[in-house]
Amino acid sequence: MLRSVASLILLAAALAGCAPAIVPPAAAPPPAAARIIDDADFGLIGLPQQGALLFGQVEPEVVALRLDGAPIAFASDGRFLIGFGRDQGPAAILEATCVDGTILRRRIVVAPRAWQIESLPTLPRGTTPTPEFLARRKLELEQIAAARAVDSDSQGWRQHFVWPARGRISGVFGSQRIYAGEPGAFHSGTDIARPEGTPIVAPADGVVILAAQVPFTLEGRLLMIDHGLGLNSAFLHLSRIDVTVGQAVRQGQVIGAIGMTGRATGPHLHWSLRWRDARIDPAPVAGSME
Repeated sequence: MLRSVASLILLAAALAGCAPAIVPPAAAPPPAAARIIDDADFGLIGLPQQGALLFGQVEPEVVALRLDGAPIAFASDGRFLIGFGRDQGPAAILEATCVDGTILRRRIVVAPRAWQIESLPTLPRGTTPTPEFLARRKLELEQIAAARAVDSDSQGWRQHFVWPARGRISGVFGSQRIYAGEPGAFHSGTDIARPEGTPIVAPADGVVILAAQVPFTLEGRLLMIDHGLGLNSAFLHLSRIDVTVGQAVRQGQVIGAIGMTGRATGPHLHWSLRWRDARIDPAPVAGSME
């Protein structure tokens, strides 16, 4: 019996020595580096500067588009728009990824602008807000944020914008006051001074995303219209609003009237434009009033 067990052990050892070696699978080759084309032509239209809105075009083979790493949408025909905020840095990177992995890249030099800055060294910035104001303001800001999150399929962004009202410009985009060395918020739109009750019109086609019939603490009666592709208009201090949330409006349609509701010292329209999170200067978008 012992001899049989020993024989089995010797046989197993011999078989193990004859077994083929186990070869680990070969590692997959590293993926080829994406081909990058710098100075790509996106057909950009517009002056790249702070507060500006630019239009562009991508080719059919493009499957993704990014501005400074953030994805941006483009239409089925390849047209898109990008915006630079009031405090945009000196450059931005626009990149498109093609279906074959090729990356088209363009470095956009963004020109600075000289903003109207007013120093008030002896005037404090303001009073401390009350808890009641802060609670109400929180609800108002939530409504504004929810409205801006709406992404309609409006094609108004394709149009040449018109002025919602014509009159004396009483406040310019980007201006700012410095209170005793402390900067206040910059002016985020263009103010047009006209008598209370003066009708205003839609600057481009769009969909109403907010119509605050009960005046907000700062904006008063606030109307917001989405023009598509992340571009929206806001109209502040209105005396009345003639449209409702979800309603489609056409360029030139009367949508409300100038007032002085909210925080306003006189009747005027404050018109602001925003592309995603970038505050855009409405004046270059609408052009001359003449």
